[in-house]
Amino acid sequence: MRVLGIDPGSSITGYGIVDYNSPIPPFNKGGGGGGLSAITWGAIKTSSRHSFPQRLKIIHDSLVEIIKRYSPDVAVIENLFFAENAKSALKLGQARGAAILAAANLSIEVTEYTPLEIKQAVTGYGRADKGQIQDMVAVLLNLDESPQPLDASDALAIAICHIHTSAFKLKTLAK
Repeated sequence: MRVLGIDPGSSITGYGIVDYNSPIPPFNKGGGGGGLSAITWGAIKTSSRHSFPQRLKIIHDSLVEIIKRYSPDVAVIENLFFAENAKSALKLGQARGAAILAAANLSIEVTEYTPLEIKQAVTGYGRADKGQIQDMVAVLLNLDESPQPLDASDALAIAICHIHTSAFKLKTLAK
């Protein structure tokens, strides 16, 4: 399974692609991802010099290119859970929409998780901070360094969350 994780934002949208190739669940007590491997990660940065519609187009078009290049089976996006103000929430929602549309137009399944679900799946603690998530992503993907920027490590965490959740559901159904 190849998963595209997306951490949406109107200024920076993080992305990360993780493959899961193991028949065993991706939980490994000794560290490492038990079949998880990072394919690529990064951030789509938009400039405040662009109009907001242009920024949404940049996010959309960049994700379309990433999807076409890496052919993920599913796109997973962080669900809007909390925003400091209404204007921020609206902009974040529109950035999420651009990301969802990029995947949907290419017939890629889209799944969503809340920040709490992502943190729990990756660190085991729903109130983990970004640094803890970043460190755990590096451990789970067996990376020599923590992935940068934070938006990209968050996107990898979103992909890992989906893989862990899917593996758990499959294991539960098999019983």
